[in-house]
Amino acid sequence: MKHTITRWTLVLFSAIAGNALAQTSDMAVVERPAQNVTNGFRAPLHGGCLRKLPVGQVQPRGWLREILTRQRDGLCGQLGTVSAWLDKHNNQWLSDQGDHGWEEVPYWLRGYSSLAYILDDETMKQEAQIWFDAVLKNVKPNGLLGPDAMDGNTQNPELWAKMPMLWALQTYYEHSGDQRVLTAMTQYFKWELTIPDEHFLKGLWQEKRGGDNEWSVIWLYNHTGDESILPLIDKLHRCGVNWTMKDDLPNWHGVNVAQGFREPATYYVYQGDEAMLRAAYDNHLTMRQRYGQVPGGMYGADENARQGYFDPRQGAETCAVVEQMASDEIMMSITGDPFWADHCEEVAFNTLPAALTTDMRALRYITSPNMAISDGKNHAPSIDNSLRGMLSMSPFSSRCCQHNHGMGWPYFTEHLVMSTTDGGLCTMLYAASETTTQVAEGQNVKLTIDTHYPFEEEIRIKVSTDKPVRFPLYLRIPSWCEHPAVSVDGIPFEGQLSSGKYLYIQREWQEGDEVTLSLPMTISTHEWTQNKGSVSVNYGPLTLSLRIEERYNQRDSSDPEIVQDDSHWQESVDKSLWPAYEIFAETPWNYSLMVDDQNMPIDLTVKRQPWPANDYPFSLETVPLEFSVKGRKIPTWGFDQTGMTDVLPTRFAPRSEEEETIRLVPMGAARLRLSAFPKADVNTGIDPDCED
Repeated sequence: MKHTITRWTLVLFSAIAGNALAQTSDMAVVERPAQNVTNGFRAPLHGGCLRKLPVGQVQPRGWLREILTRQRDGLCGQLGTVSAWLDKHNNQWLSDQGDHGWEEVPYWLRGYSSLAYILDDETMKQEAQIWFDAVLKNVKPNGLLGPDAMDGNTQNPELWAKMPMLWALQTYYEHSGDQRVLTAMTQYFKWELTIPDEHFLKGLWQEKRGGDNEWSVIWLYNHTGDESILPLIDKLHRCGVNWTMKDDLPNWHGVNVAQGFREPATYYVYQGDEAMLRAAYDNHLTMRQRYGQVPGGMYGADENARQGYFDPRQGAETCAVVEQMASDEIMMSITGDPFWADHCEEVAFNTLPAALTTDMRALRYITSPNMAISDGKNHAPSIDNSLRGMLSMSPFSSRCCQHNHGMGWPYFTEHLVMSTTDGGLCTMLYAASETTTQVAEGQNVKLTIDTHYPFEEEIRIKVSTDKPVRFPLYLRIPSWCEHPAVSVDGIPFEGQLSSGKYLYIQREWQEGDEVTLSLPMTISTHEWTQNKGSVSVNYGPLTLSLRIEERYNQRDSSDPEIVQDDSHWQESVDKSLWPAYEIFAETPWNYSLMVDDQNMPIDLTVKRQPWPANDYPFSLETVPLEFSVKGRKIPTWGFDQTGMTDVLPTRFAPRSEEEETIRLVPMGAARLRLSAFPKADVNTGIDPDCED
């Protein structure tokens, strides 16, 4: 399975407009959902193959609902009673007075509110309402919303924290229809237009993240049609950092890249230059060419990517993980390119689950593809940042990730099924769910998806409707699947399906119609040439890790030896309810993988376990898939001088002569993991081919 893209991946809209409806058959393979009926965005905007449905219309089931339930009962759902930054006393997001209030409240509120509305949790909805009412009540006469903070008491307004709040307000409007949101956002954008360019977006984060602000302007214009706010998109693009650099990026902070790489594609929606689309693809590619030669979909930036530090022991900040998924989802909407759905699933299934404990009450700042220890020590300079607690699981891993992690799974849920511009629906990300919405001619339909994907191959889709209705249904075919198959009401599609495209089905749907999508999963491998020819093993969309038995060492979350100093408790918190954990390996992990001349594992077998009764497959105790392969230990491979997992050994590091059967599991279930393996030649135990 390839984890990179080329510049030729992009199929421009001019080449694909109308490709679906031009087909005479009721079923056809297409590059993108149709755009020839209506533009995805209100004129004069460009692009927009897919539209996100309002929050709550897509209801998760199965393992995804279990994750959201754990999130509600865990850190995200309870953070308002734990974090000092969400303390309502003297909070500047609640009044004109106060002594604290920056990014933490909006970071938390956008994930918390989406979760509340998806689960229809009354307590959570009431809590969210307190914050939204306060923000909307306290809009300043000049249009400023939120704290009136300035950058270093200069003339530069602090705009960054407003950007995630705008996203939270958009979610609130989708749920409530509260017209105050449209009024407040309009006033705020008109105020932003009055700020001189020399004082606009000046500051640490905002100049890199202005694309978030651009996306909110597009959202508002689509709802109001007020063209007076559109010039703000030009201003944001002009005053932000340049995300259109050739073979380079303006900043290498991991979170900034995860958010900022898509800015040119967002600007394309306004400006229409397809070179902007290419720039967003190029940004994604550039980061992964330099630091993304690792499994799991992310990159080895730690906090800030550094030249020479790209081994799979380097990791991704949890903020970067969820921001990357959000960017993938936006790119899905703008381009309709199934590549972004493939990538979003890769990150969601392989990286995000391991960033949190299974009860979702603690998380870590950095998660890596290769990490044989998850402790609270300072591992600088092996990892970027000299703080303690970068790797330990803690309710206070950092004040950014602590509040921001909550949007990952709710936003993923919101994008499972999307609407198309020709009045249809598109199954974009796959998980069990139930979508209730309107299609062509305003008729209500329900799309029920039954599956244990990505742990099984079959996806069953049932259509419910009060009366027959004709609309198109698009099924995304993942790029990793070589032999997909589809049947409608038991009748197979006889045409040739293509990976990385869509199957378009246009017909009159009736109550009880069923579509079965089969996505056979096979073993594949990827050789990471930049990282000493190491190999990762994939099973469909899942990347596999060595199964390392884990020992959890519970620690006091307020212990300064293992926590960062930028997170603070509310005074009334019972800290015993919120412990931190260090995780240590109980079994050997320093293995090379025995592969043949095609890089395929030797003697691989697959064992399926019963589906977990608790509907949670992302733990060593409950994961329903396990694989056996052959490996050889590398005795000299261990921990470096900082106590961190050492870099991959060279091909000259001696491999043990003893063959061992080792077990692999999906890496999303492994909090300690080895996912990029050194190779061992079958005959000699030494890899003869890989580069140093």
